[in-house]
Amino acid sequence: MRDYHINIFYSHEDGGYIADIPDLEACSAFADTPNKALAEVEIAKKTWLKAARNAGKLIPKPSYRPFINQVRQ
Repeated sequence: MRDYHINIFYSHEDGGYIADIPDLEACSAFADTPNKALAEVEIAKKTWLKAARNAGKLIPKPSYRPFINQVRQ
């Protein structure tokens, strides 16, 4: 099952970690640790998707593909 790609990065300007989901416009979260930012963006994702469904808006499919390290023989 494919899920949405999540970016997590430290923002010196904000003094904490930001997690965002590029496929879901304006879906992001802020926290003081990467794990907390991930947990918060998961909540934001569920809320974003529920609001989009309730409003009858188009929900984009995940467009990012995970990197898979494959060894060729």
